[in-house]
Amino acid sequence: MMINPSAHGWIAKFFAEQKHLQLPVVGYALEFYSSTRATGFIYGHVVSFDTPLPIDTKGWISEEFSKVALLNTLYGVYGLITHETNQADFISKAILFYKEMSPKGFNLLDKMLPGNAPSIELEKMIAERVQTNEGIIGKNFSHILTNALLFVDVLAFRQYLVNGAIPNNYLKKLEETIVSIVSLALKTKSKKSDYDDLLIKLFEASVRYTKFSKVEVQDVEVLQLDYFTSQLEKLYLIDMAGMALWNDLEMEKNEASFLYQMAKIMDIPDHFVTESIASTDEFINKYKKRIPYFNYSNPVKHFYDQTTQNVKTLISRNKTRLAKELANNGDLVLLLTHSTHRSLDAKEKKKVKKQLLEICKTIPSLTIFLLPGGSLLLPILIKFIPQILPSTFNENLEKDE
Repeated sequence: MMINPSAHGWIAKFFAEQKHLQLPVVGYALEFYSSTRATGFIYGHVVSFDTPLPIDTKGWISEEFSKVALLNTLYGVYGLITHETNQADFISKAILFYKEMSPKGFNLLDKMLPGNAPSIELEKMIAERVQTNEGIIGKNFSHILTNALLFVDVLAFRQYLVNGAIPNNYLKKLEETIVSIVSLALKTKSKKSDYDDLLIKLFEASVRYTKFSKVEVQDVEVLQLDYFTSQLEKLYLIDMAGMALWNDLEMEKNEASFLYQMAKIMDIPDHFVTESIASTDEFINKYKKRIPYFNYSNPVKHFYDQTTQNVKTLISRNKTRLAKELANNGDLVLLLTHSTHRSLDAKEKKKVKKQLLEICKTIPSLTIFLLPGGSLLLPILIKFIPQILPSTFNENLEKDE
């Protein structure tokens, strides 16, 4: 199956493609959690989807993996709690949940994207959620084109389905606990590594309700872990601690005992901790080269390569639309043509930026350039347009001569 998670209507297409097999409603939290963890969603790096039919992800960027994984995992928890597979009901509940979770949010894209079908509305909300909360540039610098804490949405949605609302302060409490556990776990480590700093950066960019630096907990006993009563919450917290403790070598005794102590407080059997350590180790070792926050040797180069690749993918997917829009704008094409063999002056640059942003508004996949920090990516867009749409430019060069 082939879907494009940056194009309008991808949610409807996702459900249409997966409907041949009535989605099995997973009855057990542990089974649901284990299969979700195997996809990498828990670790902030999605490598597969727990769906009845495989999904063709050729050419996807990491944010698109996160979108589909978030949708599918929310739908999974909907099945777990309601024992239903009603997609329309799921979509309407997910929209109400996100409106409650972020009452002031989701206005930026509303102004830009047309369409009021519920699934389109949910697409906008998911698109906004998979952005980390720094501007695009800051986000990429921390190597995060994924969101390490998206499973928080899944846990909050579970609470919403069980209680009819998100419990008061639940999100803040959950984030504070995760951040405290990660900080405590890092303090427990006897051998510090670059990975520890990266992990902190990853969480700093992903938390929305807590300031990382404000969290100062000295002991796991004072964390009030008894606030979390569902199995999914407990298992996730143990995995987050395990992720923070991970290193290339075998886990030290005091590090493992920190996890077992947490499990004891939360009434989780020891064998889950043993399995958690093994799963995290296996996943990170297997995908280390592909996990964004391990490519830290040259952050600036990594940022540029990653962003360039993403922009290139978006342009090539939308080249027909782009060519059509450009064909109607001779001035812009002329300026872009000039830019390939001379530097534009300030006035010309301003004109190019303004007109390109106008075009981006009309193509949903390119609205990324309208987000905070997005205009800094325009030079990459300008660089690739002549390569991908050569005929338009060649014609102009001939006219120009």
